[in-house]
Amino acid sequence: MRLSGAGYLGRVTAMMIPDLRWWTLSAWFVMTGAFAQQNDIPLQRDIYLDVERNAACRTARIHTGLKPVIQSRADLTGVMGFRSDSTRRYYWLTEVLFRRHLLQVRQKGVRLHADLMLDLQIGQDFRDNTRFADTTRFYQNTRGFRVAGDLGPRFSFQTAFFENQALYPQYLWNWTREVGVVPGQGRVKPFNGRAYDYAWAMGNVSWTPRRWLNVQLGQGRHQVGHGYRSMLLSDASPTYPFLKLSHLGWQDRLQYSTIYAQLNMLKRLPTGESSESLFLWKRATFTHLSLDLGRVTVGLFEASIFKRIDSAGVRPFNALTLNPVIGVNTLVNGFDGDHKQVLGLDLRVKLTDKLYVYGQGVTDKPGRYGWQAGFRWFNLFGLDMHLQAEYNSAQPFLYMQRDALTAHTHTQQPLAHPYGANFDEAVVILDHRIRGKVLLQAKLNLATYRTDGPDSLAANHGSDLLLPDQLNALPDGPIVRQLTYLDLNASYLINQMSNMRFTIGYWMRDLSPAPDQQNTGYLYAAFRMALFNRYYDF
Repeated sequence: MRLSGAGYLGRVTAMMIPDLRWWTLSAWFVMTGAFAQQNDIPLQRDIYLDVERNAACRTARIHTGLKPVIQSRADLTGVMGFRSDSTRRYYWLTEVLFRRHLLQVRQKGVRLHADLMLDLQIGQDFRDNTRFADTTRFYQNTRGFRVAGDLGPRFSFQTAFFENQALYPQYLWNWTREVGVVPGQGRVKPFNGRAYDYAWAMGNVSWTPRRWLNVQLGQGRHQVGHGYRSMLLSDASPTYPFLKLSHLGWQDRLQYSTIYAQLNMLKRLPTGESSESLFLWKRATFTHLSLDLGRVTVGLFEASIFKRIDSAGVRPFNALTLNPVIGVNTLVNGFDGDHKQVLGLDLRVKLTDKLYVYGQGVTDKPGRYGWQAGFRWFNLFGLDMHLQAEYNSAQPFLYMQRDALTAHTHTQQPLAHPYGANFDEAVVILDHRIRGKVLLQAKLNLATYRTDGPDSLAANHGSDLLLPDQLNALPDGPIVRQLTYLDLNASYLINQMSNMRFTIGYWMRDLSPAPDQQNTGYLYAAFRMALFNRYYDF
């Protein structure tokens, strides 16, 4: 199903608060006059590289432990899409191509802009010479749009829609076929033989009635932490409907956020008289408290996923679904009840204005833990060069639940680390930018993870979050696999406003032990507008 931007936002609003007419609020704010920036900064790593660098300053009070960050709560100095461009352009066409949005309106109290969103990619897999040797040329064909604006001093909105056809390398094609969803994006249907067709959308309205309060309603995703991965809540999962309330106080040292979300699993309810029934759904409440103590920023996190449907049907409404106080749901529900509880700690320590260390700890019951430790170092050797390294680890059965449908998952994918559980991973990323236009990146993932194996359908060693929280071990234990994933890419930035760029790159995926078609050596070229993250490094 395809929706226009306005239709999409209207549908999300109707799902979350049926009686709200957000378009009447929009009209009211247009009449209030001045310009403001209450939209989120697009959640894309290259954009947040400068956001995080500005926040790394020891005197900065910027809460980046919960992303996306609202523009009005960030230092946008030098940030892609917000920095000044003094290059002279003589024609409308060159202005549009190199410096401004495709469409933009600037009037008193109103700021609107719109861009096409394209990702046109073609590549060749030089290591796939087995089963599908005649189809080693792959592609991505994404067309979409993004519209964003500020209406008055306190109200902003944005919406984006993406229509895709893609033919993926073997490991990614197999994973998508088994799960039914492209990682972090949309449900698929077959297209032109072995390709996939899928669409997805995101957007929200953002209202700041007072400087200390922001309210958002929309469809999107969030990330908790300062790392490349998150062990708590990650943007690697697909989008979901949400209502977010965020308080900023105590001289900007404290930020408290509550997110009410609706998650689903790709398991349909009994059809009844409907030709296509709804998917099983569940309510989730995420709370995050960020406390800036100067060089140290501490974050507390709680996730509560409520079981809404059982064999008797839809359960009565649980008032704890609306509870905004962190820790209360865990005290009431416990760790072994019908509802899923995940608790976490997030930490950042600024060593200098250009270097900080960070970490996370997570648990969902006593004796079961996961953790993260890493550092970010900006402006190495006085250059626009930045290094990030981290280690992530999760014990078996972390995030899992007795009823697998209530686990810490959404649309068949983990809400935290994309590996699920029972893994160890090291990630190193080096970014180097030359005059702000040439962008070079090298990323290396080294991981050890344990799986049940394709011939062990009855086994459960605590890695697959779609299985119940119950050990069922085979005599030889799980299959232990070693993953090496290398991503080298170089981009030329054409237009910072939409992150329009031309990119050439190479993925190398080596998984052992595994069939040959699970290994990839993929050389590609792409023309894209990159405003969200894709995670194919698993």
